[in-house]
Amino acid sequence: MNAQILIVDDDLAHRSMLKTIIKGWGYDVAEADDGDVAVAMVQEQSYDSILMDIRMVKMDGITALERIKEYNPSIPVLIMTAFSSVDTAVKALKIGAYDYLTKPLDFDVLKLTLERMLDHTRLVTENKELRSILEPDTMGMVGNSEVIKELRQIIATVAPSDASVLITGESGTGKELVANAIHNASSRAGETFVAINCAALSENLLESELFGHERGAFTGADRRREGRFVQADGGTLFLDEVGEIPVSLQPKLLRALQQGEVQRVGSDTVENVDVRVIAATNRDLPEEVEQGNFREDLYYRLNVIALRVPALRERQSDIPLLAEYFMKKYSNKNRKHIKGLAPQAMDTLIRYAWPGNVRELENVIERAVIMTMGEYISTRELPLSLSSKDNEAPIQPAQATALTGMSLDELERKAILATLEECEYNKSKTARKLGITRATLHNKLKRYGFE
Repeated sequence: MNAQILIVDDDLAHRSMLKTIIKGWGYDVAEADDGDVAVAMVQEQSYDSILMDIRMVKMDGITALERIKEYNPSIPVLIMTAFSSVDTAVKALKIGAYDYLTKPLDFDVLKLTLERMLDHTRLVTENKELRSILEPDTMGMVGNSEVIKELRQIIATVAPSDASVLITGESGTGKELVANAIHNASSRAGETFVAINCAALSENLLESELFGHERGAFTGADRRREGRFVQADGGTLFLDEVGEIPVSLQPKLLRALQQGEVQRVGSDTVENVDVRVIAATNRDLPEEVEQGNFREDLYYRLNVIALRVPALRERQSDIPLLAEYFMKKYSNKNRKHIKGLAPQAMDTLIRYAWPGNVRELENVIERAVIMTMGEYISTRELPLSLSSKDNEAPIQPAQATALTGMSLDELERKAILATLEECEYNKSKTARKLGITRATLHNKLKRYGFE
């Protein structure tokens, strides 16, 4: 789509002339005959830039600029002024105008300034998009794959309720991250988020951790202690590895979920708590129920909303983004100035099956950052196990059928075209996803006739 430019000028002849010239440069043009009209138009739809006269009858350019910047600080505004009003134009720059031009306008300068303004707008937009991908958002998850987008959408949908959520997925996929995201997007976000790993404690210690204990309740209980349910009152309790809870302790957990009642070990007093429970497991709980290792009624109580976190091999397009995010994180932590990953290193990361998922990728990148002496992480800094053919992510049957009989060039051409389309023909983003430099991508595009 062409850039949309709003011309604001109460001089009809001058406005019409500008419209004709700017449309001739290939831009779409909208008009406003005064500052108040421009403010209203900006509030109704977005514009890529504004060209505005400083002297107008109803609302002058300075006032309109202030109102527009209050509503949308990022939109660039170019001020037109007579030479005698340059001081006023300087005031406009202090308010937030992109630049000013004096009348009569030099159209070559106007064209160049508009191009710079629009480049500035595109750069700001691209930086925002890149930050939204490379930095953890409010949901805390790096990635732009379809499965991660869908996961974010599900989180946004279920978070406002108080229903229990059961998160499933392989070890290292980020189940606690998802639990945090649900909490942060809920009405309980201002309250406490409490997490406990149910697999890390013995039965007696787990009961004490969950429900608390009275002084003298058991050997070593030298003081009264609140349990995690009480600590999370009003907030969210995350039960990681909930499938590891002993059967003997499950009725007490079920009571806490159904009735909101907890009882300290060694106490006859029942306490009421208001806690949302989010549980996670990498076990097959229905199978555990069949084998008698997990109560069926507890399973259904926890599994009001089921949510599965995909394995990293299911979201391979996110690997370059995750790798770059972890690289920046640990470069800052270790006070290093690493610019990126070499294409061969990125290719190795993408091909690896990642049985340990995101946690394993983070550990690999942290080690690589520490070991790297230059500006780029190479394959030398990656574990040798990543390069083993036995550890490559398997090609799905549907993919294998589609690729049969293709030459290497055909395979590469197909991969580049698919990635280009996925990235909406953004070459920088495409190169990052493919793990190659932009120059290499440019050469391949020419070679395959895409340009």
